[in-house]
Amino acid sequence: MDLQTRKLNAIGYLINLQDEKVFSKIEATIDSVRNQKDSHLKPFTEKQLIDRANRANQDYLSGRFKSQEQLESESDNW
Repeated sequence: MDLQTRKLNAIGYLINLQDEKVFSKIEATIDSVRNQKDSHLKPFTEKQLIDRANRANQDYLSGRFKSQEQLESESDNW
């Protein structure tokens, strides 16, 4: 079963859920996952973004990049 189908099944389950305790546990789990993800993420500063863009441009101009076809070929071997 693909992820999209599983999500739709979960939504259907939640729509019909009547047990407040179960729903509270689901909410707590979602909040916990969100907090874990958010605590590891920090936005880039303007200087960091400019530095990354400059390095990317230099890599491209120096030929240090892969084409879409190369990436697709590599991913076929994973």
